[in-house]
Amino acid sequence: MASATAAAAVPRMKLGSQGMEVSAQGLGCMGMSVAYGPPKPDADMVALIHHAVDAGVTFLDTSDVYGPHTNEILLGKALQGGGVREKVDLATKFGGFLGEDGWSVRGDPAYVREACEGSLKRLGVDCIDLYCQHRVDTRVPIEATIGELKKLVEERKIKYIGLSEASAATIRRAHAVHPITSVQMEWSLWSRDVEQDIIPTCRELGIGIVCYSPLGRGFFSVGSKLADSLSDDDFRKLLPRFQPENLEKNALIFESVNAMAARKGCTPSQLALAWVHHQGSDVCPIPGTTKMENFNQNVGALSVKLTPEEMAELESYAATGDVHGDRYPEMMNTWKDSETPPLSSWKVEC
Repeated sequence: MASATAAAAVPRMKLGSQGMEVSAQGLGCMGMSVAYGPPKPDADMVALIHHAVDAGVTFLDTSDVYGPHTNEILLGKALQGGGVREKVDLATKFGGFLGEDGWSVRGDPAYVREACEGSLKRLGVDCIDLYCQHRVDTRVPIEATIGELKKLVEERKIKYIGLSEASAATIRRAHAVHPITSVQMEWSLWSRDVEQDIIPTCRELGIGIVCYSPLGRGFFSVGSKLADSLSDDDFRKLLPRFQPENLEKNALIFESVNAMAARKGCTPSQLALAWVHHQGSDVCPIPGTTKMENFNQNVGALSVKLTPEEMAELESYAATGDVHGDRYPEMMNTWKDSETPPLSSWKVEC
């Protein structure tokens, strides 16, 4: 199948209303180190990151939980020398914590500061461009968490504050303490529940929208055949949508997208990514990849143009009733359960 060219320049966009500018498409770096099978060779991934930056994709996304820590260390290597750091808009996240009882979420002020100091060291930078709370700690008032992040802004250790997987109410409370630059969320053809409350809240408050997994964690690249190539330690094997009984039904969605892509002269992944780009000038998808060829294809999605009629047709393929399986298992934290206690309760505890 033909694919759209990746030669066009990657435009820049304003992310939120606080002054941050990023490439209109970012690069999610998680899969280079964790979750999607074994870690990839550092040298290959550094080369890919440098290729991305040279191509104009300068918004790089990582987290201290990826590895843990190894993905930040990888990016730290990629940022060394050659003026790379000056070209990059660097985003990392905190919140995931490995304790005696396994993974949990922390958002208390002391941990916020500890996590930031650790990320600065691993990344080898003086300041993080966009520092995001990866998951909301439902035991800690969001005001207490954002209050500490505000101090880090004042100390110039971070430039902008972001959230990830936060409810509309949590976003509003956080924004009242310090302006939030972006909210990261899963938004794709088959993950659209954020459109009800989260997206309108971000737009009302002037908050940028960062979309992770815009290709359905690879589903919109190859469809159900993806399951055949997953290693035993691939995180996707745990996800409901990738269970055999659901994947077989979801394959019909991919077949429709694939057929439309053939008519458009692009790949199905480019078509799915173009749909995200067409959601608005405040939306920045951050597809991840570990392969140069796939990266070039993803950049090519920027040149795929869709009419309102084509947008509606695409959306009809993945209507709510046609998507089988939730995006996460029940035990995993998402924005749906991100409410936090009032700040008054935190003051009493302290």
